[in-house]
Amino acid sequence: MDSEIIQALTSWVLPLLPLLAVLVIGSLIMLYLTRYFSRRNKRQQNNFKQSLIMIAVSLVFLVGIVLALPIGDELRKQLLALLGLLLTLMMAFSSTSFVANAMAGLMLRGVDNLNAGDFIRVGEQFGRVTERGLFHTEIQTQERDLTTIPNLYLVSNPFSVVRSSGTIVSAEVSLGYDNDLDKIEQLLLDAAATTGLLDGFVYVKSLDDFSVVYRVNGFLEEVKQLLTVRSSLRKNMIKTLHTSGIEIVSPSFMSQRVYDSNSKVIAAPSLASANGLANDLANADGKMPEDLIFDKAETAEKKAILELRKQTLKEKIALLQQEHEATKEQAEQDAINRKIQSLEQRLDYVRRSMQRLDKDMLD
Repeated sequence: MDSEIIQALTSWVLPLLPLLAVLVIGSLIMLYLTRYFSRRNKRQQNNFKQSLIMIAVSLVFLVGIVLALPIGDELRKQLLALLGLLLTLMMAFSSTSFVANAMAGLMLRGVDNLNAGDFIRVGEQFGRVTERGLFHTEIQTQERDLTTIPNLYLVSNPFSVVRSSGTIVSAEVSLGYDNDLDKIEQLLLDAAATTGLLDGFVYVKSLDDFSVVYRVNGFLEEVKQLLTVRSSLRKNMIKTLHTSGIEIVSPSFMSQRVYDSNSKVIAAPSLASANGLANDLANADGKMPEDLIFDKAETAEKKAILELRKQTLKEKIALLQQEHEATKEQAEQDAINRKIQSLEQRLDYVRRSMQRLDKDMLD
């Protein structure tokens, strides 16, 4: 009787052992990856590779379950064909599903014109990139808020990226026809130079019925202070024009107060402006407003740079180790070892720097 029970249990349990093994191993792997990536996401900004790994593991897990099912070969083939058909349908209808964002994320990675820390403008959104995921891109706006943009939206709409090597900063002002053109141009160039812009130039944008619209431009090398410099340029335009007796007001200006016909609407210079203190772009503590506004984007950019530097150092160390194994002379081996030790010290410094950034983000 006992042998019959054991035989019956064996006939039922043994076919299920492969399926149980796949379920247990797959569940443990998924649980480990979920917890690992959860801890990692608290420190790192880029989860693109993590998303790809989770999708790949899920597909392998699903195929493993089908292969381990205690069913006939013909039915197993039909299930695999059905699974392939479902994946094909997902790809076919990707325009309205998360697969479309995944495809868009891969496309953005292939183009590779968008990096962490870059200024980006898409539609009405403007800010710095803090995270590039498989399905979305996160930016930090001028209000320090975090905005999530689906990758499909980025692919479907034109977006502009401010070049890290420098950009053109410009501002416009409309002045009356009674002002001398050459004098206005020189004053606007002085305002651009005071702001710290290089290679300034002035456009006459339009000739309106009552005023001329001027546009002053200049090259900004350090784009991280883009917002502050734009504001400072407009401030310096007001100060420069008012100091020279040029009023920024339409000829059709009207006020209920009575002014003398020879008086001009120009604000009186303050003591700070007279002493040149107003040209300082930084706050009293020496920090720029962008340091507070784009703190997460700044950290993301630093981490991306450190990650690239770490990979470069690892590649150099690997090449030197290959040279060390290939050479037979002791003197050359010692020289290579010294180079490897130097690179390993630099690599350790990069790793510690990344750890400090992770700690700052958690704080």
